[in-house]
Amino acid sequence: MPYLGLLLNALVWGLSWWPLRQLQSMGLHAVWATLVFFLLGTLLISVWQPRAWRTLRHTPTLWWLALAAGGTNAAFNWGISTGEVVRVVLLFYLMPLWAVGLAWWLLGERVTPSALVRIALALIGALLVLKPESGGWPHFNGLADWLGLAGGAGFALTNVLLRRHAGTPSSARALSMFLGGIALPGVLGLILVPQGLVSPWPALETGWLPAALAMGAVFFFSNLAMQYGAANVPVHITSVVMLTEVVFATSSAVLIGGETLRPMVLLGGAFILVAALLATRDET
Repeated sequence: MPYLGLLLNALVWGLSWWPLRQLQSMGLHAVWATLVFFLLGTLLISVWQPRAWRTLRHTPTLWWLALAAGGTNAAFNWGISTGEVVRVVLLFYLMPLWAVGLAWWLLGERVTPSALVRIALALIGALLVLKPESGGWPHFNGLADWLGLAGGAGFALTNVLLRRHAGTPSSARALSMFLGGIALPGVLGLILVPQGLVSPWPALETGWLPAALAMGAVFFFSNLAMQYGAANVPVHITSVVMLTEVVFATSSAVLIGGETLRPMVLLGGAFILVAALLATRDET
């Protein structure tokens, strides 16, 4: 059951691009959809663990965790709802590259030779993924690629901050992350709507609300499944199982989304996944 919980979470996130695009076709931008998802989660955790609010009030540094988690989800959801899913997901999984620098800066961890090898592998993978099919220098293909990269950096920061707050009750950490998933997308939406980068909040009669609430419930329970699995499975195995998200996202994008896997992207993805697997071994 713990392994199934981890696989369920990876499956939900790997397939999340499709419902996000359906909601976008109904007029609900991914930024607003993220806000709805985490609003539901905040309400549920407030009923389930009301004491988390007291811990959050007395631990102001948890708001940094809220910002990191909110930025991660807003960037990732926006990226996969508008860009090429495979590229966005692979750029997101460059997070071991960011984690090395962040752990050195915030946790005082030493940068080891194996960490430098992971950085080199991840950078090679990124260059291959970003290399145009027609040749030429690697470059970002629009906003979605940047969002995937930013989401991965935010996720690395989230993981480092979770380790820094390991002594804080898990309910308070979860609450701060859910609140970040409300606050940051809300602020981003208010800033970017006048600039035309985010569509305005849609009318309620368009039928998006039941679908968004259903997706919010799915995300919430998949998060519970992940926490259950992570609590009962060794860390190095958990990290490997979670990488199946890349498999789910890639296969669904090809089968449902009509995307094609170029050899260069496959090779770059292999380098990125090897870097992630080496990070898992070093954590062990």
